[in-house]
Amino acid sequence: MPHESWDFLTLSNEKKQQYQQSYKTWNPTGFNADEWMDLFRQAGLKCFAFTSKHHEGFSMFDTKTRVRQRVNYLAPGGPAIEDCDLAYSIMESPFHRDIVKELCESARRHDIKIDLYFSHPDWYDADFRPYNYHPLQTPDAKNNPTNYGDKNSFSDSYSDGRHPAMAPDPTPAQRERMVERHREQLKELLTNYGKIDMICLDQWFGPTVWPELKKTIKMARALQPNVMLRCRGIGNYGDYYTPEGFVPGKKENTNMPWMVIYPLASGFSYDRVDSNYKGSKWIIDNLVDAVSKGGNFMVGIGPDSNGHFHPRAVAQLKETGQWLKINGEGIYATRARKEWKEGTNIRYTLTKDKKYTYAFTLVWPGEKLALKTVKPEPGTDIRMLGYTDPLKWNYADGRLTIHIPAALQDESARPCRSAWVFRIEEKPVVATATKPYALK
Repeated sequence: MPHESWDFLTLSNEKKQQYQQSYKTWNPTGFNADEWMDLFRQAGLKCFAFTSKHHEGFSMFDTKTRVRQRVNYLAPGGPAIEDCDLAYSIMESPFHRDIVKELCESARRHDIKIDLYFSHPDWYDADFRPYNYHPLQTPDAKNNPTNYGDKNSFSDSYSDGRHPAMAPDPTPAQRERMVERHREQLKELLTNYGKIDMICLDQWFGPTVWPELKKTIKMARALQPNVMLRCRGIGNYGDYYTPEGFVPGKKENTNMPWMVIYPLASGFSYDRVDSNYKGSKWIIDNLVDAVSKGGNFMVGIGPDSNGHFHPRAVAQLKETGQWLKINGEGIYATRARKEWKEGTNIRYTLTKDKKYTYAFTLVWPGEKLALKTVKPEPGTDIRMLGYTDPLKWNYADGRLTIHIPAALQDESARPCRSAWVFRIEEKPVVATATKPYALK
């Protein structure tokens, strides 16, 4: 997810106005969709998410919708709403190319699924006031705290440095125009770019427009019945949710599909500091942890102003891809096992047909790996993925002991540098049949 705009809220009025004019000179000539997708394939990714529009309102696609009112932060007497007529999109920048289109077309050539992030609120379009952190706040926001997200009451300033400007409540016509533009942009994303696998919705509007938002959701379903919608802002009308910046501690949190989103560096935007990139081991350990609980893991990176990713991010993603080439069968298309972990460092996954269990050890086990919840089929091979020969093992007193060859005690001889994976054919559990009965 290569874009975020939260800092906008803490900028001075001068900096806000400058930010809103920056698209006029933005020209990321180094961007190449095929280079991105080639990196993602090398990293073992099956799906990518791209920010089609973040909260600050700049559309990274060729939207035909128009912004009719915006904030002039340098107006005499303070910020004020002014009329305008523009798309506020990448097609009005010197770059003048539809990045969403190029990415979608390249993703299909590389057999990578498409997830388009889309923000409900729009901080550029004044019609969207005051919904969820909008820089323009209104008198009725005091009576609708959900408009301000996690705030329980309205204020004209906040401890984190935000100072929203006051504006009149939107008129019914402005609210209708907001709903229509929001709806039309989602329609564009689901109509103009072929099959879209996921729409990553974000933030909330609050109850005042909820009936109209439900209509928008139904429209999206009609346009692409198989698209998955993130639940943010639409609750149980959504299909999946995204723990952000952490992996849930248990797999029982929800029956809804879920995917962790977690920045590789300090945030989802480009980070210049080499040491902030957490490393391939961090990616792999969190991936294993999430998948063992039945979830997915999305690592967040952002490009620089010219469309390139940081060399550290590229290297760490490629290292993860090398690990997945060896161990991917324990990750892709697997299921959460009932006993999904042992202790701190053991995680499990299960094949769909339940024939094989994969045991992941996040630290090197030494000469033996002891497992308490796995009972292999007698005579079956147990293998470490990436190592040629079957391993010796024995099962006694309710414990499986896998013997690690002496050659593998040399780090350089191991198939990978972290999270070693063992494939085990388990003895199936035979259910005891009960005799049917009939009520008299």
